[in-house]
Amino acid sequence: MTYDRLVCANCAAPVSQGRCPVCRANRERLQQEGPFAGLNPMALIVLLVVLVAALALVAQQTA
Repeated sequence: MTYDRLVCANCAAPVSQGRCPVCRANRERLQQEGPFAGLNPMALIVLLVVLVAALALVAQQTA
């Protein structure tokens, strides 16, 4: 999940603005997650389909 759509329960401002210590802490935590943390689920599915198609193509060419 990306922090640009989250609203802070402490100050009711977007977390991406970092207005309060809670916002800043959560923004920092979300930025430290892995490289695929910012991708939405549909993008991950598309990447998986492309990977499977590429592997199938390589397997077909070697057979």
